[in-house]
Parts: sequence; C-alpha cells; structure tokens
Amino acid sequence: MTFEQLIFYLFSATLVAAAVNLVTVRNPVYAALSLILCFFTSSALWLLLEAEFLGIVLVLVYVGAVMVLFLFVIMMLDLNLDLLKEGFTRYLPIGLLVAVVVAVEMILVVNSGPFQAPYPAAPAPANNTEALGSLLYTEYVYPFEIAAVILVVAIIAAIVLTLRRRPDARKQDISQQVQVRRADRVRLVKMKSERSE
Repeated sequence: MTFEQLIFYLFSATLVAAAVNLVTVRNPVYAALSLILCFFTSSALWLLLEAEFLGIVLVLVYVGAVMVLFLFVIMMLDLNLDLLKEGFTRYLPIGLLVAVVVAVEMILVVNSGPFQAPYPAAPAPANNTEALGSLLYTEYVYPFEIAAVILVVAIIAAIVLTLRRRPDARKQDISQQVQVRRADRVRLVKMKSERSE
C-alpha cells in the first residue's frame, strides 16, 4: 500500500464517519460541525485526485460561506429538539426502505454500461484550473453569462424586497442631517437653583 492510498483511505474513513455522525447526532450544531468536517475531507479527496480548483472552491464556498450562515441561523433560532425526536422511530422503517432502494439504484447505475469505459480516458492537462477556465469561457460562455445574469437579478430582487417601504422602518436622511443647525437640536433651559434647607 502506497502513502497516497493510505491517505485516501484515511480521508475516506473520516468522511464516512462524519457523514454517519451528521445524520445520527441529535444536536443541530454538532450536525453542522460534522457537515463542515465532511466538506473538508471531501476537499482533501479532490486534492488527491489532482482537482485543486474544486477542492479549494469546496472549502471557500461551502465551509466559508454556506456553513457559517447555517451555524448562525441554527444558533439564532430557538429550536425545540423534543419535537424533532418525536417521530423518529415511527418513520424508521420507511426511511430504511427508501435508503435500501436508493442504494440498489446507485449500484445498478454504477454497474451499467456508460460507467465502464472500454478505452482509456484521455490524459488530463497539467493544470486543471486553466483547462476548466478555458472550457468555461469558450464552449460554455453563454450558459455562464446567463447564470451570472440570473444571479444579479436575484441579488437585485432580494435588495428590493428588503428595502420596501414599511411604516415602522427607520431611515436616515443624510441631507437633513447635514443641514441641521444647533438651534434645532440643542435647547438651553434656565432653571433656578435649588436651596437646601
């Protein structure tokens, strides 16, 4: 067994253990932390397969942005864990049946003809990030631009929905703040001094 195979088996075992922990743990914060461990070990496997771009993007996008947002939402919400635990045993047989059906389907698909290539694959280029970029900006430039436009429209829609006029919302008016005078804000009050007796 080579060192690369040893590292592969180590990361694979960690990934499987973290995934099992993800679906069996009761606390949602621990589940999110297990998912972060799954992402890191998956990224390490991508790096072992010499797909550096996908490994780094997996860490930056999912761990750096999505999972931080998940953890923030989980910690801010007051989750009632008793309601989540109630129907576990009632739905366990259905869940196991669905899991077995999905596993059988995956085995049948992997053992089908298209996944068993009769000829060796073409050698990968030395720099897969460069190959991915050239393919993305030449052959798939229109779908890439359409996806970018859809994301921009979604961002604008989210901003418009959050900035709609509400009567209880407070707003700053910079022009009024700049034009304010001291007499508008400060009122001098003359009071008689109190005498202690």
